[in-house]
Amino acid sequence: MRNIDYYRAVLLGAVMGMSFLSLFYMVNVALDTKEPEPPKSKFEVVDKYKNCDLLRWTDHQLAEYKYFLHCPK
Repeated sequence: MRNIDYYRAVLLGAVMGMSFLSLFYMVNVALDTKEPEPPKSKFEVVDKYKNCDLLRWTDHQLAEYKYFLHCPK
């Protein structure tokens, strides 16, 4: 005797489970996408000195600042 109803129920359960997981994955990926942040500038004008800008430079991965004078010609 063939138990075709059992195989049909198992196949239907597997198809429904995979469909549910695929739908859940697609909704979850769509919710996780975020707008990328614009890169922060590494230079910042902190002061003026005799018609020149005093710039502070930092690499955001390092904990140090370097200062430069930028004078327009």
